[in-house]
Amino acid sequence: MNRGHGGTGGAAAEALGLLEERGQTVAVAESLTGGLLAAELTDVPGASRSFRGSVTAYATDLKRDVLGVDGPLLDARGAVDAEVARQMAGGVRRALGADWGVATTGVAGPTPQDGQPVGTVHVAMAGPSGAAAAVALRLSGDRSGIRRQTVEAAVKLLLRELIATARAQDTEQRGGI
Repeated sequence: MNRGHGGTGGAAAEALGLLEERGQTVAVAESLTGGLLAAELTDVPGASRSFRGSVTAYATDLKRDVLGVDGPLLDARGAVDAEVARQMAGGVRRALGADWGVATTGVAGPTPQDGQPVGTVHVAMAGPSGAAAAVALRLSGDRSGIRRQTVEAAVKLLLRELIATARAQDTEQRGGI
């Protein structure tokens, strides 16, 4: 797979290339990005070798019923929350049978949601062996810009975690050297 450099497309190609090299797959759960993250990944030639699919869970009840996000958590904190994002990532990973799951949730605007201001975003990933990470973002710009920045952050998070796990495995295989 061609791994480009620069821009989100380059990061997406690099992440998919690493997944392909490992024989692993990724799935995405999207809320505020509404399919843009899946489109970014599937825009890479050969993406089908590593991309399993996506769930666009825009409605809160879908986060609970389809992705398995804890109902009381959603009731207490709303959908714009780091733990909700983590659970979405784990849920899509399980639901679509992927090694890695990536999730986006937040407020793109034009108005606040769940008491959270426009630009409040959480991206998360869940990986093999329980690896998980979430990043809270405060983005600015219009609705389109916030959604685009969220896609970029999600792709970069996945790439960062793939690189980190590769380093950890190399260190482990070398006896901690």
